[in-house]
Amino acid sequence: MKRYYLIIHFLFLIILVIPCSAFSVSKEIKVVDFRGKELTFSKPVRRIVCLIESALSGIYMLGKEKNIIAVSTNVYTGDVFRYYAMLDERIKNKSLPAPGSWEFVNIESVVALKPDVVIIWSKQTETIKSLEERGIPVFGVFINRFEDVYYEITQLGKLTGSEKRAEEIISYTKRELAEFQKKVQKIPEESKKKAYFMWGQGALHTSCQKSSVNDLLQMAGCRNVCSNTLDEHIVVSMEQVIKWNPDIIIMWQNFKINPSDIINDSRWRAINAVKNMMVFELPEIFLYDLWTLKFPYAVKMAAKWAYPDLFKDMNMDKEKVKMLTFLYFGKLNKESSIQN
Repeated sequence: MKRYYLIIHFLFLIILVIPCSAFSVSKEIKVVDFRGKELTFSKPVRRIVCLIESALSGIYMLGKEKNIIAVSTNVYTGDVFRYYAMLDERIKNKSLPAPGSWEFVNIESVVALKPDVVIIWSKQTETIKSLEERGIPVFGVFINRFEDVYYEITQLGKLTGSEKRAEEIISYTKRELAEFQKKVQKIPEESKKKAYFMWGQGALHTSCQKSSVNDLLQMAGCRNVCSNTLDEHIVVSMEQVIKWNPDIIIMWQNFKINPSDIINDSRWRAINAVKNMMVFELPEIFLYDLWTLKFPYAVKMAAKWAYPDLFKDMNMDKEKVKMLTFLYFGKLNKESSIQN
């Protein structure tokens, strides 16, 4: 009997010493993409083919860049390259495969990489179908509003087992915006500038109510001249722009024309924004990306352009360094990487 109690006592001590985690069963990871499709994984994904830049940026913010095994072709060809080269030696050396982009994907090249998941625009339906038919999970992304950015980061956090970091950077972004909005709210409604946003596809391409552009302009204290239309992206007539008569024009990065081209174009001269030299261009996609948690920087820049007196004390270089430091773990804090 004494021996029996000794055995029981010994087993009890073992239970106390062994961590509870040793007996725990790993929970399934469930995420829902922008198509509304649920994906299930037995553990955090380790091999990611990421073919959209917004999600790629988010994964680097989460500190999970080593899980990336392939990137979009535009990472190597666009002006975002110098930033990613600072963040990842593999990109700097162009050793990461680039099997496609939001326009075209080499299916066989992706399959050969044996990814745990492929992250791609949800509108690439044929590509998604081909990949899923081959048994490869696909997380589709389509961002319309700033709220979608938060959702994407939350889901990427779940996918990569970095939920805590996802919450941290989302909270940081929301705090930055909330603090900034205190100043924006001082602008009387009747004094708010009418703003026209010009996409890079052409001077008459703009975005209306259901868009990240509308969020951008509203948060900057402006009124989107196109806000009465629901469309995310439309092409308008020159007559319509003249009728709107915006006070400020904000251009997406454009390699064909710049603000001086609009100012010197006779078709635009009757518009208040042109008369008052209030035409500006967001110069770098990486810094002003409306589909990542860097969008507050674009909001602040737009507000400073629209209301220079109200935001005269806001130093955009300091804002930029602060943003990059927090979101990318200080890895971009070199003069050569943060200069415009």
